[in-house]
Amino acid sequence: MRIRWETAVVAETAGEPSPLHGLQEVRVRLGNGETAAALHDLGVGAPLRPGDEVLLNTTAVRLGLGTGGVHFVHAILGRSDEEGIDSPYGRSANPPEPETQEGHIMKLRYTSLQRAVLSVEEPSSPHHALFAESRTLNGMPVLIGELHSMLPAAVCWLRELAREAGAPVPRIAYVMTDGGALPLAVSGHVRRLRQLGWLAGAVTYGHAYGGDVEAVNKYTALLAARHVLEADLAVVCMGPGIVGTGTVYGFSGIEAGELVGAAHALGGIPVAMARISFADPRPRHRGLSRHTAVALGQAALAPACVPLPLLSAAAEAALLREQVRQSGLARRHRLLWEAPPPLEHMAAALEVYGQPITSMGRAWQDDPAFFAAICTAAGAAYRLLRDGGRDKP
Repeated sequence: MRIRWETAVVAETAGEPSPLHGLQEVRVRLGNGETAAALHDLGVGAPLRPGDEVLLNTTAVRLGLGTGGVHFVHAILGRSDEEGIDSPYGRSANPPEPETQEGHIMKLRYTSLQRAVLSVEEPSSPHHALFAESRTLNGMPVLIGELHSMLPAAVCWLRELAREAGAPVPRIAYVMTDGGALPLAVSGHVRRLRQLGWLAGAVTYGHAYGGDVEAVNKYTALLAARHVLEADLAVVCMGPGIVGTGTVYGFSGIEAGELVGAAHALGGIPVAMARISFADPRPRHRGLSRHTAVALGQAALAPACVPLPLLSAAAEAALLREQVRQSGLARRHRLLWEAPPPLEHMAAALEVYGQPITSMGRAWQDDPAFFAAICTAAGAAYRLLRDGGRDKP
């Protein structure tokens, strides 16, 4: 295990940072004259300003990684304590009084960045009583995905279906796992969805942090989405960044199978968003991703609803059918082969979002099957919600 440390000077800052649970974007100048982007966790130190000397963790960038592939500020150097380097409010300032007693659940435990959060389950939480007894999800549909980019696409299509039906838009909660980025603030999609008012709230669990609600594990996170945020439907997936090794089980998205079990055990209706692509050059992700086949075919120990698009291209449709047959998913889950929305309709729904939605750098025009699979699954979840869970797996 190794960490690459480098010092740098802040050259410029981007926008006005929020002192609460956010990240500040800066550009830094390293010792070799290189300039680069860096992120600064405002829960750790005061907002940066040009000229500040900082200690950077440059490990992921130097390894050329996509996941975590940015410099992170670990410490501010050369500022006195009187200037408040240890608090986003400054040494002499006091943080706003919390609405409830301060939390005692540590995230990023036993690291130099561990922090205390008010977990929804702990005794000092105003919601503690909800978790002191056994509860269920009361049949709530739970859309489960592997990639963070599935979140905005699914929300767009759920809203479009409600608009078409002339029905109220369902309350949608996002549950962020700790399989990818740990700070919720890293997600530009969550920022955008919050700006639009399209989320009832976000729950972060495990070592992920920064949600409207913090939870200890996936079970209480799902219950918090239902009973604290009062969601009609939850979308669950990791934050930005996924780990893969090219091996059968060595990828963080295998958690999707575990989430199926959690949603089922709690009396919810797990609906899996299959990862399907005919634009990804990697053989393991062509057609039905091997990640989906393993997560649902082997890691999932409970049944889920698995909606799959009826693709119009004959060769692609045939390959997908054969991959699904070989995966054995039909023996474990309820497969729904359905016609995906027309591309023009899907494109119009995504356009309302107002910002590009891409996966692995590809938009819907580049990889229509990927987005068709998401919308097909979101459509099934919407019907389950509308029909009160009839025909669940």
